[in-house]
Amino acid sequence: MSAPAPRATPPLVAAADRGATRIADRVVAKIAAQAAREALDALPGKAPQAAVTVHHDIARVRISLELAYPCDLAAQCAAVRRLVALRVEECAAMSVPEVDIEIEHLHPASLRPAPAGRERRLR
Repeated sequence: MSAPAPRATPPLVAAADRGATRIADRVVAKIAAQAAREALDALPGKAPQAAVTVHHDIARVRISLELAYPCDLAAQCAAVRRLVALRVEECAAMSVPEVDIEIEHLHPASLRPAPAGRERRLR
């Protein structure tokens, strides 16, 4: 009888190549909603809400928010889009080809809180 042939040791595989990391859609949505809050700099009203669809490493994001009015709505939305895409790419390593924004409500600018250190006087 012959002795069994020795088994070959499998080559070592780097940890990054051995498995997969999956980030849940709801986690990506929380990252996107927080980024939208940061971009809007604490405006009054309901906090931004995000819905996300992830396919492989591509996230499509939809943000629902409320804005102060009058303001440059296009500039506000552009700032939200930029920061949401940046944060999702940084934190979740996903590309964000589109960020759709739905403005649900406009608040009069007079309801905005006064800047710190300034008091409003009524006459």
